[in-house]
Amino acid sequence: MQAVVFRGADKLRLETVPVPRIADGELLVKVAACGVCPTDIKKIHYGTLPPPRIFGHETAGTIVRVGTAVRNFRPGDRVALHHHVPCLDCHACRHRAFAQCPQYQRTGVTAGFLPAGGGYAEYVRVMRFVLPGVVKIPARNSFLEGAMLEPVNTVLKAVRRLRLLSGDTVLVAGQGPIGLMFTRLLSLEGIKVLAVDLLESRLQLAKRFGAKWVVRANGSNNVTVPTGTRRNRRNSKIACDAAVIAAPSDALVFEAQQRVRGGGQILLFAHTRRGSQTPLDLATICVDEKDLIGSYSSDFLLQDEVARLVFGRKLDMRSLITHQFPLNQTAAAIDLAAHPAADSLKVVVTQPG
Repeated sequence: MQAVVFRGADKLRLETVPVPRIADGELLVKVAACGVCPTDIKKIHYGTLPPPRIFGHETAGTIVRVGTAVRNFRPGDRVALHHHVPCLDCHACRHRAFAQCPQYQRTGVTAGFLPAGGGYAEYVRVMRFVLPGVVKIPARNSFLEGAMLEPVNTVLKAVRRLRLLSGDTVLVAGQGPIGLMFTRLLSLEGIKVLAVDLLESRLQLAKRFGAKWVVRANGSNNVTVPTGTRRNRRNSKIACDAAVIAAPSDALVFEAQQRVRGGGQILLFAHTRRGSQTPLDLATICVDEKDLIGSYSSDFLLQDEVARLVFGRKLDMRSLITHQFPLNQTAAAIDLAAHPAADSLKVVVTQPG
């Protein structure tokens, strides 16, 4: 089969590799769609994991082979995959810190080499321990929608970490695909969203996704300084109960600490590269009781709710998918997602179903 193999920092090669063999309790899935995730972009760009690997974990496709011990699935089922499933029994799981669970940290979907998701390949092997996360795609929904369950899950998990009351106000800094998901999910829960981005086109989409106010930032040091109309300047002064930082900018973190009310929360979602440090006013955390928290990866127990949101189109992901690339152009897909254009949002690698 064909697969895009990571061979070192910024080195992706289309290669011929063996179709994965499955065990009795596993599935073989023909990949139809795999989203490009910022986490994989960072691994590919910085070479944080040793090669060779086959990345891609926002995956949907068709089951073509079923192990003899598998129940509830059969060849021909259209499915969305979930590459991390916790044990639900260890210390981390008892604290619902699933991303810290040793089993969760194993990747359960692979196309070969050390498991790394495998979605940038024609076929993937789905291991037994992640089968509880596999979701069947309804007939009316597309593989593209199925591939979006995983990123939506990560965002819903983060929303659940915020202590919010209906009618509260939340600043969402960054209205790329992830920020727009935050905007929509928060608005569905009765939260008033102040959306901030550099691009007017994304702010207009944020309004469609439920933002009550929008502010166009200027690009100086990535700080959300309002520009333009009087309304824009007025909106920029709205006090917030929480802030979501959906762009990897330290300046946004500092600004959010100033903007959020005492007792509020600042949630980091995009700061996933280890080793970076930044100065903070620690008194805002101690005296003003503004919590600085993070959220990473998904919550397996939210899968059913996520499926209802996406497949029922309360969160209609179709409008976020702007670019599709074939497997042999995966490097171009990743480059576009890493350096988005004015008209690009979610980028997906697709193959014939």
